[in-house]
Amino acid sequence: MNHAFYVDVLHALADGVYVVDKEQKIIFWNKAAERLTGYGSAEVLGKKCADNMLCHVNAEGKDLCMNGCPLELTIQEGKLAEAAVFMRHKNGHRVPVTVKTSPLRDDIGNVIGAVEFFSLSLSRENFFSEFEKLRKEALLDRLTGVGNRRFAEITLENVCSQSKNMNASYGVLFVDIDHFKRINDTWGHFVGDEVLRMVSKSLDSGLRIFDTISRWGGEEFLLILPNITAQDLLIVGERLRMLVETSWYEYEDTIIKVTASFGGVIAKNGEELQSVLQRADNQLYISKDNGRNLVSIGI
Repeated sequence: MNHAFYVDVLHALADGVYVVDKEQKIIFWNKAAERLTGYGSAEVLGKKCADNMLCHVNAEGKDLCMNGCPLELTIQEGKLAEAAVFMRHKNGHRVPVTVKTSPLRDDIGNVIGAVEFFSLSLSRENFFSEFEKLRKEALLDRLTGVGNRRFAEITLENVCSQSKNMNASYGVLFVDIDHFKRINDTWGHFVGDEVLRMVSKSLDSGLRIFDTISRWGGEEFLLILPNITAQDLLIVGERLRMLVETSWYEYEDTIIKVTASFGGVIAKNGEELQSVLQRADNQLYISKDNGRNLVSIGI
């Protein structure tokens, strides 16, 4: 079988696949990689994946391109590597993916490069399919693609009812994009809309499988997290804050970055919804009053 046959096979795979040489320059980029990242092959061939493109970070916000890159480890040590990371999409938002790397060797066994396979994390991929069902019921925000306020209200009623009937805890997080008016005033509403999409997708990428995200209004989002403790709510909030902070949108050769403030609480046993939301909103303002780009969790 000739070279073209194997290239066709790689293009037919559902997983993203790219190949780098020993200097980590990209020499092959399949069609699934284009779909999952938004980057066409012409945009990436000859470049390094760390050249303001994928820029992987882990759940703690560690920049893997600078320290801990699976591809670099594979090339240096000739070993297989696997990691769960958050990849940067061309549109700016973060996407949860599982990456697997394998060394490429010449005829005498020397490492001459590496191949990386990556795919969308299955838990969120399955959850996205549920959102497609909701689209038919007009419960999604048309701009961002996440739940709208009505979806949030329905979800809140459900988790509140379950909490009372099953004595199960749940948490809520309000998220507000910091200084968003400056984006619209400086770049216009088109860029503002793109930033809203970017932030919503980055937030969605860092949630657990049963958590939900809704656009509450304007640049504010509401996250609902069933069966969670205050400590875990803080951990999730910090992860989401990091994902927003490390995302960026490119417009006319300018990198546009934003941060977000978070305020959350754990619902008390038998507490009414309005009280839960008011307490979370109070925590949001604590984050804003203390300099923004913060997570505040109340008790």
